[in-house]
Amino acid sequence: MSEDDAEAIEFEDGRSGSETDADASGGETADAADRSADAGTRDEVDADAEPTLADRVADLDAEGAAELAEAVAELEERVAELEAKTDEQAAEIEDLTDRLKRKQADFQNYKQRAKRKQESIKERAAEDLIERILPVRDNLQRALEQEEGADIRPGVESTLEEFDRVLEDENVEPIEPDPGTEVDPTRHQVMLRVDSDQPAGTIAEVFQPGYELGESVIREAQVTVSDEE
Repeated sequence: MSEDDAEAIEFEDGRSGSETDADASGGETADAADRSADAGTRDEVDADAEPTLADRVADLDAEGAAELAEAVAELEERVAELEAKTDEQAAEIEDLTDRLKRKQADFQNYKQRAKRKQESIKERAAEDLIERILPVRDNLQRALEQEEGADIRPGVESTLEEFDRVLEDENVEPIEPDPGTEVDPTRHQVMLRVDSDQPAGTIAEVFQPGYELGESVIREAQVTVSDEE
């Protein structure tokens, strides 16, 4: 082909050689853009389709951190409540301890007052008993001061009766068991075993009377007991 023919073809095409090269380059650029767009579309589809392992780990870390923070907050709140209760209980214990100490002191004071009162009552009772016994002694003294040869028996008998009245007024009862009575070790003291007409092992005679106040034995009666045959 001649140069004229080539130029003719170029003119018929309406495009120069540089334009043709540009078209080829533009086609390659378009292809690259299409490939890039396709890759982006695939990435978007992959991202929408399923989260990656890293995403799942991040989500788990976030959830765990939130749960841990919530648990810590609950524990802190619980600790604060317990501390408040502990302070309240400590104050209550201190108050109860103080009240107990005061009650103990009051009780000790009461015991001391009761003891002093009891001692005072005993002292007054003893004084009253002595005051009532002294006249009995005076009468015995006067009986002994009578002239020799005088019969003092009536005076002594009168004094003894007066003394018995004093004991009776104090609710003191004599212990004088009858012969033949069974021996009571809590009220009778056996002094001797003697021959007697009473059944063996029973009281034969009262050697010295005893005395009791209510259910309390002041002095046991001294007795003799009939011996075994």
